[in-house]
Amino acid sequence: MPSTPPSAAIPTPHPAKFSRYQTFVAGLLAFLQFAVILDFMIMSPLGALIMPALQITPRQFGLVVSAYAFSAGLSGLLTAGFADRFDRKKLLLFFYTGFVLATLWCGLAPTYEMLLAARVVTGIFGGVIGSVVLAIATDLFAPQLRGRVMGVIQTAFAASQVLGLPMGLYLSNRWSWHAPFIAMAIFGAVGGLVIAWRMQPVADHLRVPQEKSAFMHLLHTVSEPRYLTAFATTALLTTGGFMLMPFSSAFTVHNLGISLEHLPTIYLITGLCTIFVGPLVGKAADAFGKLRVFMAGSALTIVMVLVYTHLDTVPLATVVVVNVVMFIGIFSRMIPFQALVTSVPNPTQRGSFNAISAAIQQLSGGMASLVAGHIVSLGADGKLQHFPVIGYVVATSTVVAAVMAWRVNRGVRMRSAAALAQPALV
Repeated sequence: MPSTPPSAAIPTPHPAKFSRYQTFVAGLLAFLQFAVILDFMIMSPLGALIMPALQITPRQFGLVVSAYAFSAGLSGLLTAGFADRFDRKKLLLFFYTGFVLATLWCGLAPTYEMLLAARVVTGIFGGVIGSVVLAIATDLFAPQLRGRVMGVIQTAFAASQVLGLPMGLYLSNRWSWHAPFIAMAIFGAVGGLVIAWRMQPVADHLRVPQEKSAFMHLLHTVSEPRYLTAFATTALLTTGGFMLMPFSSAFTVHNLGISLEHLPTIYLITGLCTIFVGPLVGKAADAFGKLRVFMAGSALTIVMVLVYTHLDTVPLATVVVVNVVMFIGIFSRMIPFQALVTSVPNPTQRGSFNAISAAIQQLSGGMASLVAGHIVSLGADGKLQHFPVIGYVVATSTVVAAVMAWRVNRGVRMRSAAALAQPALV
């Protein structure tokens, strides 16, 4: 067991670096994000295999993707009232166990209907894990370290591309699309044992008196005016990924002329670059300001999404470069905003705030997947039609999200200034 007690894991007011236990926790949280993100992202490259194997349309495949999102969103809302009433480690273990078992079910599903049901159950458990991860990170890391810890946690996204997606595609090409889910369930079970064995309780928030009614706790969180802007921004930021990713593999293969065998190469190179960039973005957010980095990432995202969605048949190298730069832009939005929004909720509402935020993220993502499934269609030549329209929608949502993020940042700064001024008035 780590020698540092739970209270010592909470940093001093001006920490210079992570403690040994904080380093362990950051790595563990990154692993959890890796498992959850890979479980969602694996559907995108497998789409080119699942649709013909199960003889389903893009609209049906979009429903499989969005089913996870909708069930995850509903689960997050139902859990929000109870999220601050338990040791976060116990809450994490409960939902993570259900997530691993549901992932195994996905791997064993023989039909479209069974896969759809399995994705619903996976979403019920997986949709809560991300909010618990963020609550733990907020509890154990001071604001001036949160850009760095979010940078570490978000390397899970890149790691899923470097390790998970290429391996998943290899397994699916060698055996079938079922194999990646079975492998993820086995790998995830090992991670669950590490959490149970090495992670210490995260229960300092229980020392503060809790509201008696879970429903009122949820109501007070969801109705807090200063939280609403953060929730709205989260919903908008989700639109891009959920509209682009479900059809990215089909677009790459059928529209850009890249073979299925080369898909792992694209994900591998993109992931390696983002693994390197992620921590740097986190450090930059702590050093130069979270909003500044977010705005720069938003501008880059708009440009690259429009370029990507308007590509035609191009060489593999072009696809790789465009993907790398686009994901750098996406990371440069995602990391600083997650670090910024951790300062929004009160300590006693972190669990419920993150659960509601995750629910909104999943629900808005589910809507985005459904909308994207209705926008794009398969042409007679097998190519996806109307894909540039998705680019315009994502670019517009990015602009609106940037305005909303500016308002969130202003609220955080005003609240911090008021808190600093309060002792002087006493």
